[in-house]
Amino acid sequence: MSTGTPLPDPLLQTLPGRLLAYARARGGRPALRHKRLGIWQEISWSDYYRNVAAVAHMLHELGVRAGDHVAILSDNRPEWLYADLAAQSIGARAVGIYQTSPAADVGYILNHSRSKVLFCEDQEQVDKLMEIAGSTATLEHVIVFEPRGTRGYGEPRLRDWDEFLREGLVRVAAEPGWLDARIAELDPRAPSMVVYTSGTTGPPKGALLCSANVCDTIGGVAEIFHATEDDLVLSYLPLCHVAEKIYSVFLPLSTGLIVHFGESIDTVQEDLREVSPTIFLGVPRIWEKMHAALLIRMQNSSWLKRKLFFHFTRRGQQIARAKLDGKLSALDRLTWLIGDLLVFRPLQERLGLRRCKLPASGAAPISTELLEWFHGIGVPIYEGYGMTELSGASHLNPPERFKLGSVGRAIPGLEHKTAEDGEVLVRGPGVFLGYLHNEQATRAMIGDDGFLRTGDIGSIDADGFLHITGRKKQIIITAGGKNLSPEKIENALKTSPFIKEAVALGDRKNFIAALVQIEYDTVGDWAQRQAIPYTSYPDLAAKPEVVKLIDAEIQRCNELLARVEQVRQFRILPKELHQDDGELTATQKVRRSVIPDKFAPLIDSMYGGRKA
Repeated sequence: MSTGTPLPDPLLQTLPGRLLAYARARGGRPALRHKRLGIWQEISWSDYYRNVAAVAHMLHELGVRAGDHVAILSDNRPEWLYADLAAQSIGARAVGIYQTSPAADVGYILNHSRSKVLFCEDQEQVDKLMEIAGSTATLEHVIVFEPRGTRGYGEPRLRDWDEFLREGLVRVAAEPGWLDARIAELDPRAPSMVVYTSGTTGPPKGALLCSANVCDTIGGVAEIFHATEDDLVLSYLPLCHVAEKIYSVFLPLSTGLIVHFGESIDTVQEDLREVSPTIFLGVPRIWEKMHAALLIRMQNSSWLKRKLFFHFTRRGQQIARAKLDGKLSALDRLTWLIGDLLVFRPLQERLGLRRCKLPASGAAPISTELLEWFHGIGVPIYEGYGMTELSGASHLNPPERFKLGSVGRAIPGLEHKTAEDGEVLVRGPGVFLGYLHNEQATRAMIGDDGFLRTGDIGSIDADGFLHITGRKKQIIITAGGKNLSPEKIENALKTSPFIKEAVALGDRKNFIAALVQIEYDTVGDWAQRQAIPYTSYPDLAAKPEVVKLIDAEIQRCNELLARVEQVRQFRILPKELHQDDGELTATQKVRRSVIPDKFAPLIDSMYGGRKA
């Protein structure tokens, strides 16, 4: 744990203990910043802990006890962390729910976890609860952060956050050492969090994590990241996802770095420029959107800017590859300096990543071509690997020695190997405790030898770097017997700024086909410049000119693939995939199992009437 002041060892075994230690050792220093009405406001470590203590007092007053579940349904904000750590500090378990989840999914998690208390953001989220109010038998109290618009609902379980917090602070003042004593008695190996998986192949499963899991894991992450108290992060990915918990909860409580909460999910790009984080996690979709947005901007810029942009981004990739190979020439160095002054620095500042020492990608596969492009503008994205059942992270690329196309080496303390069929197996202190109310699934996940079956196919090279090929259950076996990774094909297609989503098909077929969802904003911008009128996504997707555009993009992307992997047929989806329609998970991953039935006519048209 990197701090200027030594911290007492027993407190470092749990996340609430680490918060208490920081409040004692550096109480007046900033821990969090949040933006309200355009102004960034600081929250010190002592105020952070005091607010957590207030919520803990109130949860105990409401009857929450060790082993109970407390759910949180909200966008990222400091109150999310207060509720999370307050529940953990009294031995209860925090349960995050995606704020984009429809009412039925919210009800499923509340009932499956048997949550007693729900922290809810606003009227939009409360409305979901009202839809399922009669079927949430275990839920006794709902605390609303922003209750405007809900006062006339007549729901007796609703409580105002401000009143709740004020009452808790009064209790903290009356019993200042109450929570300290409870934290000192916490068992670091008792379940303290339930993190629900995305549910790509069925209902979400609740993975049980404990403080020992995450504290052991995050030590290795902090060491590889060289993270310190001087680092800054922006919290914007859903906090119920374990990847964001690493950056907003685990790392700050291991290094003292400062977490920033922007005004809303819609202001992320502006917040990035204002915060200029030194450590930043972008899931592949974020990096794809940044790339597409820059290309749109350049297409609409002057002739000179376009020339400079495309020349130096191409040269930048060449120079980045030469640097990786240790073959950097004097001309390369000079070219980079000129490119940095004219192109790279303005791009980095526009993205808000000029000061970022560690831009990272995780949570899903990302194409090597996209990584090379960002390396070529001076934003070297370091890919990592992990999963909920591994406390979020198991492999990382160290900045001082990384390999493009790999997800890095195992973090200190973890063992990894591959099974005979190529499945990646991992063992170590970060392996989760099991699935809530699902012993059968737990046994299927963790072998008798303690190795966790990741479900991913991969290989480990001579230097210990892990290379992921694809998901074991999603491998396409063609009619010719070739085993292909749909993710590799899809990621190649998504290097196009005009393609938002792609689903590769071809199991037991003679060739690969794909369903494509166009990037509405990018294709819309292109259509306007071509004077092609359109009214909506379905209208735009059906335009012959758009079909021709996507065909050209697929032919270009095919050059990144082996011949057997190349897409021979495609169809543009007539609608955008959506979570409410059951086509995407809460993490915006495609539910592959529903695609063949939902779009059967399109698939049949690519395979001559035969089912794909």
